[in-house]
Amino acid sequence: MSSQPNILHISTPKSWRGGEQQLSYLYEELNTKAINQYILCRKGSEMAMRGKEKGWNIIECKKRTAIDPVFAKKVKSICDLKNINIIHTHDSHAHSFAVLSAILFGNKTPIVVSRRVDFAIKKTLFSKLKYNHKNVKRILCVSNAIKTLTLPDIKNKSIVKTVHSGININRFPFPKKDCTKLRAEFNISDSVKIIGNVAAISPHKDYFTFVNTVKKLVSMRVNAKFIIIGTGPLEDEIKEYTSKQKMEKHIIFTGFRADIPEILPELDIFLITSKTEGLGTSVIDAFACKVPVVGTQAGGIPELVKHEKSGLLAPVKDSEELAFQVNRILKNEIDLEAMIASQQEILKSFTKNATAEKTLKEYLSLSN
Repeated sequence: MSSQPNILHISTPKSWRGGEQQLSYLYEELNTKAINQYILCRKGSEMAMRGKEKGWNIIECKKRTAIDPVFAKKVKSICDLKNINIIHTHDSHAHSFAVLSAILFGNKTPIVVSRRVDFAIKKTLFSKLKYNHKNVKRILCVSNAIKTLTLPDIKNKSIVKTVHSGININRFPFPKKDCTKLRAEFNISDSVKIIGNVAAISPHKDYFTFVNTVKKLVSMRVNAKFIIIGTGPLEDEIKEYTSKQKMEKHIIFTGFRADIPEILPELDIFLITSKTEGLGTSVIDAFACKVPVVGTQAGGIPELVKHEKSGLLAPVKDSEELAFQVNRILKNEIDLEAMIASQQEILKSFTKNATAEKTLKEYLSLSN
């Protein structure tokens, strides 16, 4: 490999979520270091559209199935045409296509795999093969929790590393005291605390536990409004569950918002109730906005939220304990100034620049 790597990123989702945002940050940061990069993505995807708007090196390909030889052949042809010396896959299907390009078309390009999901590798023959294929030179886990889950199924354990996800701190320039959009829009008085989460309404975010926690807090007569910021496949089901629990007057569903940097600082408490979580970059966003965090012990969240230091933790699905921890903040039993200071110290290690530096270090180590 030459001293400067020539990277092909592969991203296959149609939508834009956390993994796509992380790839975006990585691409932008590596661009500032004059690293040559291409992104192979699904035709018509959000990645294709946004990347082309920004002038990135975008290559589109139709994705027909999870095991698509045509997509795999495209990987091989790009590697040959562009002299690619590292393939970096950013999701499971991307990983499959990179390995298939080796098996079916003789691609010898080293593969770096990003792993973000909070569950063990599947026990299927193909999963075992693709994670232990000789071309896979690094598996970059977004948290130590994911690394621990991944290691048992990897023969060469030395290739498994932790590279934490990071955020763009400059995305949050608005001082907390100047943020009043939620209160104005939803007619929330200054005396009422705002407790909420920013996340897709999807199964692993476990908004059922969020609603159950709200119910506990309402029974404790807290003076608060609860806000769910986002949309997703379980939105109708969670709204129905909210009605069933008679919490409609207490929980506000905002839907999708493009103004997160302006409304996130307005929260008095960030409440994340996930049952699985690779790392939880929304927690890092909350840190950047100096918002106290109460969360579950899911996945990589405890690597950010150090209990009674940078936030408060409760077991997964334990709505009673979550409510108790939230109420400790509401009753002024926690030194919030010290907690926010701890958040800011942790935040230094979770920037997009820190992620890019660690990733580039792994790229360069492949030439040694």
